[in-house]
Amino acid sequence: MKLFLDSADPKEIASMAATGLVDGVTTNPSLAAKAGMPMFEFLRAICDVVPGSVSAEVTATEADQMIAEGNKLAKIAPNITVKVPLTWDGLKACKALAGDGHKVNVTLCFSPVQALLAAKAGATFISPFIGRLDDAGQDGMALIREIRQTYDNYGFKTEILAASIRHVTHVRDAALAGADVTTMPVGIFKQLAYHPLTDKGLAAFLEDWKKTGQKIL
Repeated sequence: MKLFLDSADPKEIASMAATGLVDGVTTNPSLAAKAGMPMFEFLRAICDVVPGSVSAEVTATEADQMIAEGNKLAKIAPNITVKVPLTWDGLKACKALAGDGHKVNVTLCFSPVQALLAAKAGATFISPFIGRLDDAGQDGMALIREIRQTYDNYGFKTEILAASIRHVTHVRDAALAGADVTTMPVGIFKQLAYHPLTDKGLAAFLEDWKKTGQKIL
């Protein structure tokens, strides 16, 4: 499963990309508003440090304007993925942009039928929002499983990008449910390698090694 960062902060992205474990980045208008720098500037900076997909979202609501914005965003770098909302206009824009060879991420998906439409429109990624469904009292991970089965039934190549990740358990469950990608805040990404028993075990190993008086280097 690919691991994406949900961030518009080039510095924190570069820090995590140095691990070699970051496969891509997703951004959105809300993150862009917090970035503290012009959108095209931070998108270029992110694309410079992350070779994988970097999603940049349109802000228009009508298909023709979405297509125009998408074409402009796609010129930033070869790894830009144009992000459009799951509306009829968004699906029309997805179809057109994908037809022109652009990668497209269809976002704000909350049902398997919506995901079906996105796949038929040629989406590269579909972004179901797990946390928001959980917040509304629904089972967000069930949506991942339903989309996975739908896509497998018909051989769709659209990748399932689990979004709105709230905690490490969401990452685990998305992997078990067959998501192709999860995108998460940097804080959650940092938690993926942590377990208290790992720290406890390492401390014991190092203490025992110290008692031997030996050195490797």
